[in-house]
Amino acid sequence: MMELPFNPPIQHINLPDFNANGVTVYIKRDDMLHPFVSGNKWRKLFYVLDDAQQKNSRHLVSFGGAFSNHLVALACAGAMYNFKTTGFVRGEEVNNHMLNLCKLYGMHLIFVSREAYKNKLDLYYEFAQQHVNTYFIDEGGKGELATKGCTHILDDADGFTHTICAVGTGTTLAGLAKGAQPKNIIAEGICVLKGAEAMNQEIAALAGFDIKVHHNFSCGGYAKTDSELLEFMQHFAQHTGILLDQVYTAKMMLALSKLIAGNYYPKKSKILAIHTGGLLGMMSVM
Repeated sequence: MMELPFNPPIQHINLPDFNANGVTVYIKRDDMLHPFVSGNKWRKLFYVLDDAQQKNSRHLVSFGGAFSNHLVALACAGAMYNFKTTGFVRGEEVNNHMLNLCKLYGMHLIFVSREAYKNKLDLYYEFAQQHVNTYFIDEGGKGELATKGCTHILDDADGFTHTICAVGTGTTLAGLAKGAQPKNIIAEGICVLKGAEAMNQEIAALAGFDIKVHHNFSCGGYAKTDSELLEFMQHFAQHTGILLDQVYTAKMMLALSKLIAGNYYPKKSKILAIHTGGLLGMMSVM
């Protein structure tokens, strides 16, 4: 059994936007869990890798886009724990800093068309027929074992009224909410995709209950940015020393500032935002 990730620090965000209307905001620095298996990626892979070890599956196969933090994390974790790794990459063959890291860690990359990528299980089963001891990991690491890993995010966090995280697949939010429920902490999510309201049902299925997801803070859609978001990232970094990525955490923190400004949270709320890592993706806009 692998060791559970350590519990990273919780920091107060001492900015006017986050201390308005009688609330206080803190951030849990899960980005500090590991430089490459960062944030929720460590959480989501923990029980998955343990399950693969128990089943004696030595070849991890997963999926992602050309800038996938998940594939980098899986490649690094595979190297750490002596797994072979293969990543199916959506779209035409390209080179970038993320994929180069995957290759540096020994991951074999297979580029497939966007149409073929829609049928991930078909791609996996065809691959598995030609390779032994393979283990399927869904895009972003999502699934029940990944959700279980995310239930540990709040293990050392008490005294908060609310917690919030960015939502991509919904796995992190489902686990976060399950860990929050016995502590009487209200968990909510900020969706970074446009028009993804149907995801609410998938998240509820993973968690076992409904969870509030805010769908109006995507800044145009997944991996889309605008000038407001980029200016916010810079302002936040310069006044806190904490970097945010434009795909997930910056959208979450910008949304949180707007919710606070709009008196969404009751007075005396103590909010814990979860920094889910993903900072390597920031390089694509630098």
